[in-house]
Amino acid sequence: MSRRPITLLLAAVCEALLGLLLLVLGGYVLVNTLLGNATDITFALPLAVFAFGGGAALCYVSWGLYGLRDWARTPVVLTQIFALVVAYYMWTSDQPEMSLALGGYALLTLALVLAPQTTATLFPAEGPSRNRR
Repeated sequence: MSRRPITLLLAAVCEALLGLLLLVLGGYVLVNTLLGNATDITFALPLAVFAFGGGAALCYVSWGLYGLRDWARTPVVLTQIFALVVAYYMWTSDQPEMSLALGGYALLTLALVLAPQTTATLFPAEGPSRNRR
C-alpha cells in the first residue's frame, strides 16, 4: 500500500498534538520560571527541559509514523500506555474530567495506531517466503 490510510494519518496527528501540548506546557513553565513565579527553580528548569525534550521526541515519532516508518508504532503505543497510567492516577486524585479526557484520547490513539489498516501499511506482507516459517 503506497497510500496512507486515514487511521495512520489520524494516529500521527494525535501523537503530534500530544507532542505540541508538551512543548507548549514546557514553554509555560519556562516563562513562569523566568518571570520569577516558580516556587522552586531547581525543579522548574529541569521540568521545562524535560517537557521540551519529550515534546520534540513525540513530534519526531509522529513524523516517523507519517513517513510510514514501522519503528514509530512502538513509541506511539508506549506513549499512550503511559497516558492511560497518568489518567488512572488523575482519576484517583479526584480529577475525573481530565482523567476521562486523557484516557479517551489515549484509547482513541491506540485504536488508530493498532487498526488493521495501519498495521497492513506499516508491516506489509513480504510474499510467500514470509509464510513458510
